[in-house]
Amino acid sequence: MKFIDEATLVVASGAGGKGCVAFRREKYVPRGGPSGGDGGKGGDVVFRASSSRRTLYPFRYKHRFRAENGRPGGGSNKTGRSGEDLIIEVPVGTVIADAATGGRLADLDADGKTWLAAKGGRGGKGNAHFTTSTHQAPKFAQPGEPGEEKTLKLVLKLLADCGVVGLPNAGKSSLVRALSAATPKVADYPFTTLAPTLGVAYPKNAEPFVVADIPGLIQGAHEGAGLGLRFLRHVERNRILVHLVDASDLPEHDPLSPYETIRRELAAYDPALAEKPALVVLNKLDLPGAEENARRFASAPGAPAPLFAISALTGQGVEELKNEIAKRLG
Repeated sequence: MKFIDEATLVVASGAGGKGCVAFRREKYVPRGGPSGGDGGKGGDVVFRASSSRRTLYPFRYKHRFRAENGRPGGGSNKTGRSGEDLIIEVPVGTVIADAATGGRLADLDADGKTWLAAKGGRGGKGNAHFTTSTHQAPKFAQPGEPGEEKTLKLVLKLLADCGVVGLPNAGKSSLVRALSAATPKVADYPFTTLAPTLGVAYPKNAEPFVVADIPGLIQGAHEGAGLGLRFLRHVERNRILVHLVDASDLPEHDPLSPYETIRRELAAYDPALAEKPALVVLNKLDLPGAEENARRFASAPGAPAPLFAISALTGQGVEELKNEIAKRLG
């Protein structure tokens, strides 16, 4: 299934049913007496967060949703049936905004959380409501109220405790594989990962945590270069970040450059991202020259501390990193 994290929908609630004009047939009652029932209420449109949904893929081709209309009232004061509510399930972490203004309307950040998007129209009153001492046989009833129609933009922001960020081929997918039971695609070419991958890590003597591989961050990502602009939003909800650096491929003149590139892109997208708690991890220590590069990185002016040195491929240092992430998450 293709990873879809944006969608624009048109939703419409149901119209209320019209009231009924009817009369009883009883002796000594003028024209039998009014007995028209009310129309039923139109169905609401409700969004509900569900942990069983992973992406916004169901909305890739279907963009219009309408709840059921209320039924008209009947004779003998019978109220029409209300329209059935339309429940639209979305992944946990879906943000709903007005498509025209961009204003945020709802943030469905917990399983089962709901939001009323469009309220169904009220049913019209039947002629039985309009009887007075001077007007005992009304021949009119109310029409039902129309439903609401809204154009909404849905944006999915994945919920993960820990997000792994870094340049392409830093080994992010390999690290997620090593930390958890997830099996993202790994290969030696840029943009192997075309969609975020979630995995659950199980450290010893600590609560499990969700780790996400965030793809597509290169220089200029906040302006749309590579895949970064599309996926930077997923970093917003991460409680802690892992800055992964390929220790086998550091520039001779500026070993901190890969790390600083990612820092700049995060800050340019949202300054708050650069302030998130983060662990800096040097990966691929199994490759020639990586250990020497790691020492150059650690001794460079302005190098972050503490540093973790690992090999996601062989597992070196991964368990220690997993425990440290769990510790920091509390």
